[in-house]
Amino acid sequence: MTTGTPPPTAPRRSRTRTLVPLGIAVWLVVEIWLLILVAEVAGGLTVLVLLVGGAVLGGAVIKRAGRRAFRNLTATLQQQPGAESDTEQPAGDRESSGNGFLMLGGLLIMLPGLLSDVVGLLCLVPPVRSLLSRYTERSLERRMNRAAPGSLGDAFQQARMRRPDGKVVQGEVIKDDRTEPRDSHGDEGPRPPLTP
Repeated sequence: MTTGTPPPTAPRRSRTRTLVPLGIAVWLVVEIWLLILVAEVAGGLTVLVLLVGGAVLGGAVIKRAGRRAFRNLTATLQQQPGAESDTEQPAGDRESSGNGFLMLGGLLIMLPGLLSDVVGLLCLVPPVRSLLSRYTERSLERRMNRAAPGSLGDAFQQARMRRPDGKVVQGEVIKDDRTEPRDSHGDEGPRPPLTP
């Protein structure tokens, strides 16, 4: 017994899922080829010194970026809750712009290979880092604005609560901080949470 419907076909693979593994494979081949060229010209000891030096330098860059991020987090947490946010941007925030790209640069320097070292060193240059930060921020904003309702982008723009029957209820929670005794039913302890 056959029906007139064709068999289901597998979804078509996206271009990104095809090109990214190919790009990584090409990157690895070029890295190995460059290391072999340097070893032929300068010797194996030079390649070893380059790889160890890259690991040490990359570790130092990541450590410095981590300390700056922790210092900025501490400063943010120690700010007074009622302080005005309209004031000029603190020096710590100007210093931390592109901190993620600083860490990425350190990680690329730590990876064995000369091409990744060059890209990592480019990420350490402040104008390049700020340019990458602005480009990434604009790109994310465009994607968030294009996001369809119900997608991850929409989740950042509105909070939703779901009732047990599946209906979506939009609203806000208002906390009642009365210190007077509870109602006349004798409930004095906290009530258990509602479960669906």
